[in-house]
Amino acid sequence: MTVMMLASAMLIAGCSSGAGNDNAQPASTTASNVTMTAAQRQHIRLHTVAPTTFSKTIETTGVVDFDSDQATSVLAPFSGPVTRLLVSPGDRVRKGQALAIVDSPDFAQAISTYRKALVTAKNARRLADMDKDLVQHDGIAPREEQQAQTDAASAEADRDSALQALASLGVDPQVINDIHAGRPVSRIEGTIRAPIAGTVVEKLITPGQLLQAGTTPCFTVADLSRVWVMAQVSGSELASVSVGDPAEVVPGIASKNFPGTVANISALVNPDTRAVLARIVVENPGDFLKKQMYVSVRIHSRQQSKGLLVPVSAILRDDENLPFVYAIQRDGSFARRHVTLGYRTGDHYDIADGLKAGDQIVVDGGIFVQFMQSQ
Repeated sequence: MTVMMLASAMLIAGCSSGAGNDNAQPASTTASNVTMTAAQRQHIRLHTVAPTTFSKTIETTGVVDFDSDQATSVLAPFSGPVTRLLVSPGDRVRKGQALAIVDSPDFAQAISTYRKALVTAKNARRLADMDKDLVQHDGIAPREEQQAQTDAASAEADRDSALQALASLGVDPQVINDIHAGRPVSRIEGTIRAPIAGTVVEKLITPGQLLQAGTTPCFTVADLSRVWVMAQVSGSELASVSVGDPAEVVPGIASKNFPGTVANISALVNPDTRAVLARIVVENPGDFLKKQMYVSVRIHSRQQSKGLLVPVSAILRDDENLPFVYAIQRDGSFARRHVTLGYRTGDHYDIADGLKAGDQIVVDGGIFVQFMQSQ
């Protein structure tokens, strides 16, 4: 019966029956073990288990978001109805570029205030200079001259404050120069301007909409040359992820991967997924990555781990789908050894339990050994 089983196994493996008879070995004392001839052993490859140092790669998913350090929400700086929109989502804008026009009484009031403050400051300074000359010739009391200087300084402070108000509202510098020079200016409309250079990614207002100063969001402008990817990291893998770890973002489109770096790890756990968000900063040439895009993420941990790594090809499954390997015994036979699979790195598994350093296992030809055992 044993001879018939070995003959069948050799036939499957492509061995000649003559070679098997010449190299026959005594049967193992353990009935469930597998013994093979020298010729049959040529069809398998062994691996000696040894402690190995490796770095983990955490594979997960993430969502693309704007880099909040390079994106801003543009609020209405003044009240009034929108008369014109000058940009659309997707348009690139420079810093200070006009985004929308508003018929704003706040705007007109700020210009009027500056005009008045400018005239008042000029007159107050002129009077203060005259009093300074008069006090030197005993024309007025020093107290009156000091009061004139105080009034002039106060008027100039009001003028500077009114000028600052115009600048904060985005008034064209040329209009300010015309007012300062006393030149007439045409009817001035309120202009909402881009606070930073970038891309208009959101338009939140429509013509005719009434804006409230400081509260109505109008646009979102973002520099899309760099984005954030918010990656989900499970609790079991959190200890392997650190700020500064390199990462890869895989959008799954056009076979293009984007390198990045872990910049932040959240201190909070998502109550629904029990995962922690890791923020990955990614350069985004060509604005390829879009907000809310789902991507795959690989985080390459810089921490060194130690374990018993065996090739994936060594792992087989029994009738209950439990993983096992074939390990060589002292008598030269091969026996099943059930193992507990740990982290997978590339084509290797870290064996958490079931093997020890120095064990020799089958890493190529395990199916052949399994067939022989089943006969």
